[in-house]
Amino acid sequence: MAVPDAFVFDAYGTLFDPLSVTARADALVPGRGAELAKLWRAKQLEYTWLGSLMEARGDFRRVTEQALDYALEALALDLDAKARRELAAAWLELAPYPEAGRALARLAPRPCWILSNGTRAMLDPLVDRSGLRAHVAGVLSVDEVGVYKPSPRVYALACERLALPAARIGFVSSNGWDATGAKACGMTVWWVNRSGAPVERHGPPPDFVVRSLDAVGA
Repeated sequence: MAVPDAFVFDAYGTLFDPLSVTARADALVPGRGAELAKLWRAKQLEYTWLGSLMEARGDFRRVTEQALDYALEALALDLDAKARRELAAAWLELAPYPEAGRALARLAPRPCWILSNGTRAMLDPLVDRSGLRAHVAGVLSVDEVGVYKPSPRVYALACERLALPAARIGFVSSNGWDATGAKACGMTVWWVNRSGAPVERHGPPPDFVVRSLDAVGA
């Protein structure tokens, strides 16, 4: 298989750890932070899919806040408006995975882009604060096409912006459903399967299943 001309990375769960909000959550709801972070993330993803299907898509920041409200009520946790804003803002400071910077640097000079459900207002501060900006050629948000992953329109956005056919783009995601969506659109896909989960059954499997970003493009 030919080496791709460029790489496109998912942001949340792939370059940045969504569960790094756990420490902030645990400070606000002691002993319940991990439980809250896990349900919050699951509901956040569910709301992106529902919003796309219902053609009633809110931007990712709003979806994140709605998912937090749901998770707090489901777990019978009470936080005031200030604490909720503080917790939602933690998504602007997610920790990058330890190998993210060196993995991006290793793929140079091939350009590395980000393609994410997040808004640019959420993604740009995150990329800057993480120190990954020097390794990222550009950031693409689903806001440009008005629908969330795994809509084919999202992956087509990357092809259009990079001026490359799908087969010449290496797509990298830790989300199995995202990896399947990109593969269905013809991209060469690396699934970063950190948890050892089974391959998704709803579409074509990824080309490569790896446990770390260090193995992407190797």
